[in-house]
Amino acid sequence: MKLKYPLTDTHAFSSEEVVSAMETDIDKGLSTTEAGLRIKQFGPNIYESQKQRSIFKIILQQFQNPIVYLLLFAIAISLYFGHHMEAVAIFIVILINAVIGFLMELQARNSMKALKEMDIIYSKVLRDGKIREVAAEKLVPGDILLLEAGDIIPGDGRLFEEQELQCDESSLTGESLPIEKNTKKLARDTVLAERDNMVYKGTSVTHGKGRAVVTGTAAKTQLGIITSLVDTFEKKETPLDRQIKVLSRYLIWITILLTALFAISGIIQGKSWILILKTSIALAVAAFPEGLPIVSTIALSYGMLLMARRHAIVKKLSAVETLGSTDIILTDKTGTLTENKVVADIIILGQRVIRTEQVQEKHSPETDDPYVLDAIEKLQLTGVLCNNAHITGEGEEAEYSGDPIEVALWQLALQSGLSADDFSGSYSKKGEIPFSSESKMMATLHQSREGYLLSAKGSGEQIIERCTHIFTHEGIIEFDPDEKIKILRAAEAQASEGVRLLALAFKEMPDSDMEKHLDSLIYIGMVGFLDPPRLDIKESITLCKKAGIKTIMITGDHPMTALNIAQKIGLVNNQENRVISGSDIPTPENLSEEWKQKILSTSVFARTTPQQKLDIVSVYQEAGHIVAMTGDGINDAPALKKANIGIAMGIRGTQVAKETADIVLKDDSFASIERAVAHGRAIFANIRKFVIYLVSCNLSEILIVTTLGFIAPASTLLPLQILFLNMVTDIFPALALGLGKGDKNLMNRPPKSTTEHLVTSHNWRSVYSFSLIITIAVIIAVLYTKQLYGENHHMANNVAFITLALAQIFHIFNMASVKSPMWINEITKNMFAWSAIAICLFILAAVYTFPQMRMVLHLDILPLQLWGISFLAALLPLFVVQSVKMWLKWHP
Repeated sequence: MKLKYPLTDTHAFSSEEVVSAMETDIDKGLSTTEAGLRIKQFGPNIYESQKQRSIFKIILQQFQNPIVYLLLFAIAISLYFGHHMEAVAIFIVILINAVIGFLMELQARNSMKALKEMDIIYSKVLRDGKIREVAAEKLVPGDILLLEAGDIIPGDGRLFEEQELQCDESSLTGESLPIEKNTKKLARDTVLAERDNMVYKGTSVTHGKGRAVVTGTAAKTQLGIITSLVDTFEKKETPLDRQIKVLSRYLIWITILLTALFAISGIIQGKSWILILKTSIALAVAAFPEGLPIVSTIALSYGMLLMARRHAIVKKLSAVETLGSTDIILTDKTGTLTENKVVADIIILGQRVIRTEQVQEKHSPETDDPYVLDAIEKLQLTGVLCNNAHITGEGEEAEYSGDPIEVALWQLALQSGLSADDFSGSYSKKGEIPFSSESKMMATLHQSREGYLLSAKGSGEQIIERCTHIFTHEGIIEFDPDEKIKILRAAEAQASEGVRLLALAFKEMPDSDMEKHLDSLIYIGMVGFLDPPRLDIKESITLCKKAGIKTIMITGDHPMTALNIAQKIGLVNNQENRVISGSDIPTPENLSEEWKQKILSTSVFARTTPQQKLDIVSVYQEAGHIVAMTGDGINDAPALKKANIGIAMGIRGTQVAKETADIVLKDDSFASIERAVAHGRAIFANIRKFVIYLVSCNLSEILIVTTLGFIAPASTLLPLQILFLNMVTDIFPALALGLGKGDKNLMNRPPKSTTEHLVTSHNWRSVYSFSLIITIAVIIAVLYTKQLYGENHHMANNVAFITLALAQIFHIFNMASVKSPMWINEITKNMFAWSAIAICLFILAAVYTFPQMRMVLHLDILPLQLWGISFLAALLPLFVVQSVKMWLKWHP
């Protein structure tokens, strides 16, 4: 048989119409046979979990790098001309880089595996007229689903019966407080967050009971639709990847130009083809910074490890640097900026509003008032008596279960330091009128030594309507109709700020007839509930502002709730009340430039759908921003993937969000994002520093090979000597620069421009200057050697090698910023730098100690005089650069 499935806009049909369309029976459910046919027709109720990258793909990605392509080309050239030693050495470089990158990304993959929860969910359904427990994946359209508090909802369904049913839909809609459900037919254009007659896969039941007919499973659920959005686009290229490509192209052109010039000159001079080709290979080897992939991988890996210690699991190395480039953070509200729990925020007594933190204070202007103390005590007692939540243990060890609002009432009562027994121990429960969507109130009857006590709670309108008296300064007096209106207006003002209000009333009775006394209650006051901001959020947002990072709230919650939280955490000032609601945002094809500007100038978005979150990310990216998206819900997953950097919450985050994100925060703290951004900036600054170091060293090698090719071809550096320098005297100092702590003032500056290159024009001027000075120093040493020892080309070659090696080792000190003192700066305080110098000098000594190593590199034992010449010439670039820096300080 063919079902009329899937229905669209199921919430707009009556429950009878939906049951009929699904061809099921609300009293018996489906037969086992029919359920079997339907699972064959519609498939199992599972969404396609995002596949983790295979081990092979992780390995392959380590070689997908422009610098690696250049090195592979260098291997091919070396093999073609029979220089097998050079080819092997370059291949070892590539292999080391790949192994380090693979191990780090594998660690992140394993960390994600540890976070994954693979619990199998079972659901209660009617099959063959009996209640059966079936695995959620066996659920089919038309099943009759039985729901009660604590259940994870396994599929989308239309409610046809409910008893005080409330659901937590924060992971799907962003609504922080539980949603009260009903069975009424709704308008077709009702937004997802307000479809109170529906239940959705992946959400949970917090209170009450209900029955629903399953209308969607697997890909046909809201969860499935959102999951499919995640796979509609590819992740954007990271800024670092782009910069590496730009740098690689630049180096290729430099190599081609200088090699061509040398070749043309050699042909004109009548040099042999063999000499021209050998020197060209040396130029090619000199141009490629073989150490760059290793150093950048280790620097990013080190950053990855540090971030892991600071509660952030980084799933991809390049994400570390991308986060440092971020200038926009789009953040979900519920569970990211807030605690994702319900607390009592305010107490309203008459028209007076009291913050709940004042209840804990011994002497505050409010709680010094005897009436206030008495009223709060009555309100606390009423809240715990008219309550079905459970509490075990005391103090910080207490554990709560039940409806979140009722739990919050218990917590409010216990703020005064009393125990649960102090409030309810003397009262025995004798009756209850449960909450219903019609009455919008709940009442309980308790007996004590003094008699019977009726406690009631519910909506302000319903409770106040049933009250004939009010508790005031003057005691219990008649409730004036005008006073009722004023109290309701005061309550509306608070509700407009996104606070959910609950009114409380009581009555001491001589008998146990609840119904008789239910319309003559004594009004006490109201309690306002809110999902509170995280304690560290305000400071983190302030630090982000100082760092030039704009934080934007983008949530599915109510606009006024979103604005209230935004004002509390300093995201917007108290006078700003602009919120864009998702229903007002045009579709992408109708998004005008005016609307784009409106989006770019707004800090709070509410009632947004997953598609709209994705569209907002796109608007910022099109405007040239590097966007980080944070979230924990199913509804955040598409935007997490679309953003330049997706950040998911590890504790409260749904599995879909964690699988999609680039970074997972183990502590769910926004403050960890701010710290990670700071570390990302330091990583980029370090990468820039060691790139300048490596490129200036490599460019000096090119200039030296080219210059000696003209003036002393037989004395020029050999390819294997250059490769040794690139792998020893380049890589260790560069690595030390990559592991530096960075500038403490990085978060007091705006993020770098998205158009800014890894090596800026100013940096290139420094690179050219450094390279030229090092080249001049080496050429001076070579010419002086030739003057002392004549045409001893082998000795001149050795002096060129030693001078360049020492000059590159000392060159690390030139990487300190111009403003830093000469002797105490970020380089001299970097212990890695001193270790790198020691290692380089040790390796040089080891090379000269072992004859076999000297033979491979074509080196001989030099006279002491030539060592002195090499040492002094190597110090020349350091002396010149430091002198120029001092002059610039004195003549800014």
